[in-house]
Order: sequence, then structure tokens, then C-alpha cells
Amino acid sequence: MNILITSAGRRVSLVKAFQTELKKLVPEGKVMTTDSNIRMAAACHVSDNAFQLPLISDHDYINILLTTCIDNHIKIIIPTIDTELLLLANNRDVFIKKGIIPIISSPKFINITRDKRETHAFFVENNINAAKEYSKYKYKLPLFIKPINGSRSVDNFIVKKQEDLTEYHFKNNELMFLEYLDHNCFEEFTCDLYYDKKGDLKCVVPRKRIEVRDGEVNKGLTDKNLLLDYIKARLSHIEGAIGCLTAQFFKNIETQEIYGIEINARFGGGYPLSYFAGANFPKWILQEYLLNQEIDFYDGWEDQLLMLRYDNEVLVHENEKRYSTGI
Repeated sequence: MNILITSAGRRVSLVKAFQTELKKLVPEGKVMTTDSNIRMAAACHVSDNAFQLPLISDHDYINILLTTCIDNHIKIIIPTIDTELLLLANNRDVFIKKGIIPIISSPKFINITRDKRETHAFFVENNINAAKEYSKYKYKLPLFIKPINGSRSVDNFIVKKQEDLTEYHFKNNELMFLEYLDHNCFEEFTCDLYYDKKGDLKCVVPRKRIEVRDGEVNKGLTDKNLLLDYIKARLSHIEGAIGCLTAQFFKNIETQEIYGIEINARFGGGYPLSYFAGANFPKWILQEYLLNQEIDFYDGWEDQLLMLRYDNEVLVHENEKRYSTGI
């Protein structure tokens, strides 16, 4: 009854959340982690055990991951980074046959979330506004430019003047020219969504993004606003969606008009705020996939809970697997 969090990196809070919830339901259970460099991955020193795996691009990655799971009695896999999602989804049955359950959406849905054009089409199909995409030959300033397939705000540009556009923007076929949604007019929210094994929505937690660092929320606030009913009405069921999704929306401050921006089919870096507010996704995953229990819709999480993140230390002592946190 062990859990494996892959590509754990800095996900210390996520590891601790699963440890807390697993001990309540399965006291002897352990939360383990993988990374391509476990010595340099803070979460691997906080977990109960850690395994160094090759990069996801390695042709033998799935076989090594499967062997690691079998040897260590892993029942559930929690992926954490975009680049591993499709690989794990395409090989889900390989793990299921061995009694190991990757908490991963379907390949079809992951392809929608990984391709921003497909994501925008998905929003429109579900009666959600999406930013207009311009041709690179006919556009209107200001622009927001981002990759079709990207993460962590890499290659994102706000272009307000013609001279700010470069040859790189025009010749890179992976970049999209989009309508710019002015942050002076819109509030930005990341919503943590929980979908059960049937693809039914069980929880919505809008988190206002007050400050972002390296594409991840650094200051955030839970906010019970109209996004709750808006998402429930439009995304109550998503075929192939499983577990935690993070969806980004912009809400116009004056008109309350809402635009869908993107979806990630995994735990987001800011999920700990939702967890501490009471939206207990780790517990629900354990109840569904270990105990075969039904999950009810939950909206009893704490409103207006403010999260202020700061840097902390994990100290790794020579020849020891122990860790300590500094101030």
C-alpha cells in the first residue's frame, strides 16, 4: 500500500500531504519518490524512500519505473510534471496489469491540455471564452505570445509596441499570437479541480494568483467566487479526466466576463494552498483507488485563506538519508 510521486523535485508540501493522509488510512504505508537526481531533489529527502530514475526521454524509462514499483509494493503513482503525462498515460495498462494505478488522465485529454490550440478549442466547445488567436500576418497590438506546447511561462511575451516584435517571434512556428488580456482589467485565478475515476467533477477551488515566480504561484488566496458555479455548469464531466487538474482563468474585474487560459492534467505547484484550505485531494485519491469509496462533491473548504510562500532548506548530511529544515 505504498505511493510513488514521480519527478518529485521541489514538491515537499505534496509529499508531506500524502504522508499525512496515508498514515491515517494505511498506517504502515509509505510515500516514496523518484527523480533524475535524488540528491538534489528536496522532496526525495523528505519522502520515506527515493529512487533515482533516468530522464523521461530514456527509452527504458517505463520498464525501470515499472520494476521500481513492483519491487517496492507501489499501488498508486502520482505524476507531477507535464513531460511525463502522455508517456505514463500511453503505458497505463502496463501498470494496471501489475496492480499499480497511475492517477493519470486519458491520452486524448492530455493531448488537449498539452496543445494550447486544442485547449482553446476545448474551452469554446464547453461555452467558455478563449483569447482570440491572430495570424502572424494580421494581428492587433498589444499581443500575448506563448508556445503551443509549453510550461513554466517559458517563451511567454507581452508585446505592446511593434518594435518589440522580433524575427524569433515570426519564424518560430511553435509560438502563438494571442489577444492580450490586460492584468489591469482582469484577475487571474488558478482553479484546483478534482475529478473522480468516472470523470465527474467533485471539487473546485479558485486560487487568486497574487504573485507568481517562475510560472508558479508565490502568493495566493482562496476565493469562493462565481468561478465555482461557472465551472460546475460547464465542466461537471470531462471524459478521460482523472484526479487533480489545474485550470487557469481570467475574470474581468468590471464585467465579470471569464476567459479560459490553460489546463494542466496534474497537481499544480500551488495546490498546497487548496489542501490546507480543506480540499483534500490526496485523501480522496486514497479513498477512491485504495479503498474503492465514492467521493461526494465538496465545497466546504476555507474561503479567503492567504498563502505566502518562502524559501526553506532541506539539509542533507553526508552518508545519511535524514534531513532537517532550516529557518
